[in-house]
Amino acid sequence: MADLRLDHLVKRFGAVTVVQQLDLAVAGGEFVVLLGESGCGKSTTLRMVAGLEEVSEGRILIGGRDVTQAHPMARDIAMVFQNYALYPHMDVAQNMSFALRLAGRPGAEIAAKVAAAAKVLNIEHLLQRRPKELSGGQRQRVAIGRAIVREPQVFLFDEPLSNLDAKLRGHMRAELALLHERLGKTTLYVTHDQVEAMTLASRIVIFDKGRIQQVGTPGEVFNDPANLFVAGFIGTPTMNFFQARLADEGGQPVLRGEGFALAAPAWLPAAVGAPAQALVVGIRPQSLKPVHDGGELSIKVDVVEYLGTESQIVGHLHAPGGQRIAAVVAGDAKALLHQGVRLAVDAQALHVFDAASGRSLKPASIH
Repeated sequence: MADLRLDHLVKRFGAVTVVQQLDLAVAGGEFVVLLGESGCGKSTTLRMVAGLEEVSEGRILIGGRDVTQAHPMARDIAMVFQNYALYPHMDVAQNMSFALRLAGRPGAEIAAKVAAAAKVLNIEHLLQRRPKELSGGQRQRVAIGRAIVREPQVFLFDEPLSNLDAKLRGHMRAELALLHERLGKTTLYVTHDQVEAMTLASRIVIFDKGRIQQVGTPGEVFNDPANLFVAGFIGTPTMNFFQARLADEGGQPVLRGEGFALAAPAWLPAAVGAPAQALVVGIRPQSLKPVHDGGELSIKVDVVEYLGTESQIVGHLHAPGGQRIAAVVAGDAKALLHQGVRLAVDAQALHVFDAASGRSLKPASIH
């Protein structure tokens, strides 16, 4: 299994820099997902690794070998594209074997590799069909099979599930996870879908404006976001944010903002640089619990979205300006519509950020 390393990678299109000083190490056999909004530089990074875009600065190393200037065919990678990129005049077997035939491999070897990949992907019965005779999910399996037969050191996936419907995406996610477990190949996977990232990745690399914002396991980026961008990007519904300052009230540290006062996490006073420091408090909707008595936040519910086992309620604080707030509660919460609700907050579930820089103030020892 080969590792993949990107050293100080830069990509410019004219005067515009779309990838800025990117450093990333992917261990052999690791499944790493590049996650971000459209235009953030993740697909451009993947295309540089594949050799489909020239590198402006920096190096790409696969298995310790510098492939920055190498031809795509010489990099020992295989790429699966968003639009499948199948040849319409070839049947499934011919599409899967095309690169092997181009390389002059023996016919018996080609047939064996195609048969083995088809069995893994459960498309043995489709080998004689043309792409137009296949569903979207079947076409994607063929595209993956074409990559498998090459037995590359590194798999590259560029938004491979974005053209599939929601149900099929879920099915294909599970198949990709099983495939990676079976093959154990180093994989770099690009998506804007955080569900794909959270369910597939060994580690997630979160991009914004051509820069890496955080690298971590799914649990790390969800539970310990490094900054405001990551906190707002990861998680559905998105995290609630409130402007606040740290105050001492009766010897107790309190986060006070417009219409609320929250007990501060034990670690916060030491992390705050000055009493006047402007802060942003983040609370995940899943960390808010409706209570009959007490509760740190008081809201009026404007919208209830019933989702079966749970409901998402959206309301506004009983305070000047009435800031919007979302919470996820168990079961059917339609009875709460247009009602006043008290919400309890666990101080240890709070995220606190410096308002000026956006960075998390949570000490590394707590993460």
